[in-house]
Amino acid sequence: MTSRILTGITTTGTPHLGNYAGAIRPAIEASRAPGVESFYFLADYHALIKCDDAARIEQSRMAVAATWLAAGLDPNKVTFYRQSDIPEIPELTWLLTCVAGKGLLNRAHAYKGAVDKNQAEGEDADAGITMGLFSYPILMAADILMFNADQVPVGRDQLQHVEMARDIGQRFNHVFGKGRSYFNMPQALIDERVALLPGLDGRKMSKSYNNTIPLFARSKELRESIQLIVTDSRLPGERKDPDSSALFTLFKAFATPERARMYHEDLIAGLGWGEAKKQLFELVDNQLGGMRQQYHVLLTKPKVLEDILQYGAQKAREVAAPFLGELREAVGLKSFNHFAPKVEAVKKPASGLSVISFREQGAFHFRVLGADKQVLMTSIALADGKEMGAIVSKIKAGDMGDLRNDGNTLTLWHEGRAVAHSETFADRQGLNALLKRLADDLYTLREQGLSL
Repeated sequence: MTSRILTGITTTGTPHLGNYAGAIRPAIEASRAPGVESFYFLADYHALIKCDDAARIEQSRMAVAATWLAAGLDPNKVTFYRQSDIPEIPELTWLLTCVAGKGLLNRAHAYKGAVDKNQAEGEDADAGITMGLFSYPILMAADILMFNADQVPVGRDQLQHVEMARDIGQRFNHVFGKGRSYFNMPQALIDERVALLPGLDGRKMSKSYNNTIPLFARSKELRESIQLIVTDSRLPGERKDPDSSALFTLFKAFATPERARMYHEDLIAGLGWGEAKKQLFELVDNQLGGMRQQYHVLLTKPKVLEDILQYGAQKAREVAAPFLGELREAVGLKSFNHFAPKVEAVKKPASGLSVISFREQGAFHFRVLGADKQVLMTSIALADGKEMGAIVSKIKAGDMGDLRNDGNTLTLWHEGRAVAHSETFADRQGLNALLKRLADDLYTLREQGLSL
């Protein structure tokens, strides 16, 4: 059985060691496991909540994309995309907003923290708090639920986001499901070894505290950053407490269990802080050196990054567009064509029609091609090969069955669900051209109110 994993990083700065050890590395490792379908994204809509510096966001998006790829993410084996390239996500956000309780959002850590800070400073409780900050857990829920992720790798401090996505998804299922669960319940995937990494001052490594160690800093900068990590005043030869030391926590995140055990024992035996920092630097620098070089090469090739992300967005929308069509119907936003009477049409030979079927990552897929071999419609991932065979046989016989216009996307339905879709056109003109092509070149459409 295929398991779907999803995670993302907000594009407000340069990724640091905490991002890598707590999210990027475990996510990439998970993507290489058998039976896994992985979705990884740049959370650039989330960035707008925290940052109003457009140049910083633009630079960060490139840095985060280059980081994932340099760290070993294979865009041919995963779906890697920018959040802002998937229009279905903000639309789903609104559908979820209409079922999410305000009381639930009141309990979000970021909002509560902002309120507590305002009150401590004698300000109005909601001073400076935007609706983006207040409702961003809904956008995060849409990120997760749009692709029905089974597991979401997060740090322990991010666990609430997954729990809130579950709560909101359950509420939608209850209100609109009518016996069907549109959303499954995602599980948080936490690497307990490195759930939270300390920064230079011992607090959680975070851009908010300005205490981060950049992931792909040059060797000289990395050494200087590690030298700034706060330690106590114990001298060389004096026993140290590894379990309260930021150095040991960082070392353990990058070392093998055996090497971490030796470092732990050396600190207890009196290893000096200077030597301890030197060993930490050498460990991290050696492990990240090759990735660092690839990262800086990718930053000089923005077109390569853009092509990779557009390819990922296309794959993501092949999942998101038909699913959102189902959700729109669930809440009552059906096309009026859905109610038009169906009249049997006289079929004519499918002169240029062809269908290609294939299997990928344990699922079945098919594409409908025109006479010029251009792809007209693409299927979703189907778990049942017999179901796909039945659909393909009907198409080859010239019977496309139940076609519907969902916005500017043409969708093929089979037994109550969307199974294939066209591209999403920018306007009605593109959709009309596709409909005319189907009618003229392939077969006579059933009369479903799909006007040309």
